[in-house]
Amino acid sequence: MKAYVLQGGFGLDHIAEVDRPIPTPGRGEVLIRMKAVSLNARDIGVIDGFYNPELKEPLIPVSDGVGEIVALGENAGRFRMGERVSAIFTQSWKSGEATQENWVTTLGSPLQGLLAEYVVLPEEGLVRVPQHLSDVEAATLPCAGVTAWHAIVEEGKVKAGDTVVVQGTGGVSLFALQFAKLQGAKVIVTSSSNEKLARARGLGADYGINYKETAEWDKAILEHTQGKGADHIVDLGGGATLNRSISALKVGGQISIVGILSGASVEGLAIVPAILRRARLQAINVGSRAMFENMNVAIEHHRLYPVIDSEYPFSQAVKALSHLAEGSYFGKIVIRY
Repeated sequence: MKAYVLQGGFGLDHIAEVDRPIPTPGRGEVLIRMKAVSLNARDIGVIDGFYNPELKEPLIPVSDGVGEIVALGENAGRFRMGERVSAIFTQSWKSGEATQENWVTTLGSPLQGLLAEYVVLPEEGLVRVPQHLSDVEAATLPCAGVTAWHAIVEEGKVKAGDTVVVQGTGGVSLFALQFAKLQGAKVIVTSSSNEKLARARGLGADYGINYKETAEWDKAILEHTQGKGADHIVDLGGGATLNRSISALKVGGQISIVGILSGASVEGLAIVPAILRRARLQAINVGSRAMFENMNVAIEHHRLYPVIDSEYPFSQAVKALSHLAEGSYFGKIVIRY
């Protein structure tokens, strides 16, 4: 089989296509013929050595995908041959609260990822995918979908009439927009592109703010909400956005800290405004298998479709990763097999 591996250093220049034997499933495992994988900002962080400068090589990158079960190992009985499945991002996190031990079982680092024609995984780390979704659409769910579901529904408990702010128009942001609208919320989207804001409104966004044109976007949110502030903010920017997110929050509101696109630390964290707003800051690290399964029920019931930015064939995987690194996407970038 063919696979892509990171070896000999960090960066996209060190991603190479290799030939490997098709793996054999062991006890409680299944063999999956991959159909599609989707990309996340984390994938570039892994490839560039940001997350783990001591990364063991060679590593198959990419954590999200969908495939068909083509062989069952001994005592594997949760799934049937031919079923479509996706792997959960944190393989050992089945339900409940995560533990420190869970973080060493994430796909695409430190565990081997899915950018290969075949993979073997424990059946306990898999879920069935919604039947109405194509392979390309289903591949987008494990990280971006579950992260947004965790933030909006599981932790955020967003309800009808709430005002939700989502930053940007990547995969997590657009899933958060869609899930918030399912709950009956009003959604404000921020972006540096008026064209992307228009597309977000086409997905149901109620209001858009171009943060390049309106640098004090927190004040724009306060003005739009008649000074009340947002009930919930999905913060993907991190270092450069968290203080403004606190400023734009209503008293008793919640911020879901999801991303670090503008930096992993915040200088001069606005502690007093956070206290005055009784701000609840909840970090979100994808989610459990139970969350994934709950989300899939909602997606299937509402016939929701993920937003796809672009598709690449498996032979152009490095080109797809380069597109991801550019940061100009709207929705999810997917590699199909």
